[in-house]
Amino acid sequence: MTRPPIKVYRTGGPVPLRERLLSYAILVRLNRPIGILLLLWPALWALWIAGGGHPSWQVVLIFILGVALMRSAGCAINDYADREFDGKVARTRHRPLAVGIISPNEAVGVFVVLSLAAFGLVLLLNWETILMSFVAVTLAAAYPFMKRYTHLPQLVLGMAFGWAVPMAFMALTGAVPPVGWLLFIAAVTWALIYDTEYAMVDREDDLKIGVKSTAILFGEYDRLMIGLLQLGMTGILLLVGLKVGLGVYYQLGVAGGVLLFLRQQYLMRRRDPAGAFRAFLDNNAYGMAIFAGLVLDYLLGGGVVGR
Repeated sequence: MTRPPIKVYRTGGPVPLRERLLSYAILVRLNRPIGILLLLWPALWALWIAGGGHPSWQVVLIFILGVALMRSAGCAINDYADREFDGKVARTRHRPLAVGIISPNEAVGVFVVLSLAAFGLVLLLNWETILMSFVAVTLAAAYPFMKRYTHLPQLVLGMAFGWAVPMAFMALTGAVPPVGWLLFIAAVTWALIYDTEYAMVDREDDLKIGVKSTAILFGEYDRLMIGLLQLGMTGILLLVGLKVGLGVYYQLGVAGGVLLFLRQQYLMRRRDPAGAFRAFLDNNAYGMAIFAGLVLDYLLGGGVVGR
């Protein structure tokens, strides 16, 4: 069972400070950190591989904080972009912009402030990574508007979430080797998987209001397409391990991920919103399984940065 969303309503007159602060927290999804975790896992995979199992802890901390800030900024601009839609969707109708507690200009302001804070962290890294950060903020700002024009907004989300991977390699090694781009493709594929599951929750509402998604594009073949993406991602991760020289512990982590993918297919078997949402949430355990395999392999087996 998942907890019901926190509900905040406009009651008329000045909004108490505590309620406004709670609304800002909901705007950036501090009450639902799953998005931060899904963005963080590929960054950690990349940091451990780029650092040969021993990444700079200063760089790791910068990426953890940067991920949290950029995910929060992305939520603010997402709600700004969807302000006309959220009130018509069951899952989102109580968001602060939808009920009028936070204004559109305030949401944009939150996006700008959090993006600048994240940029301040990036300034502690090399100039190549600083340049790459402009791509990150562009993708984060563009994603929320894609659902108006394409059935593949999840692809743009994957690029936005996955961009932390080449940035991690650039920050630690000064270059992005082929294995870094392979891991980026894996991260994009993973976002296509879990955000399609997420879009299945809203599919009926999205069809009514004209919002596009991969869940709508795939239609009755949604589970099949997700399964093919899961198979493809598993193959990419195994190839990454082969190129990096990782061994049995990493492979066990990938195998654990396969079991979680199978569990997701089971959860989605009825294509009901509750099952699809549980499958989406299951991806946090998937990211953790891959990371645990990586850490154990570098501690007990050893790998080298791929060329």
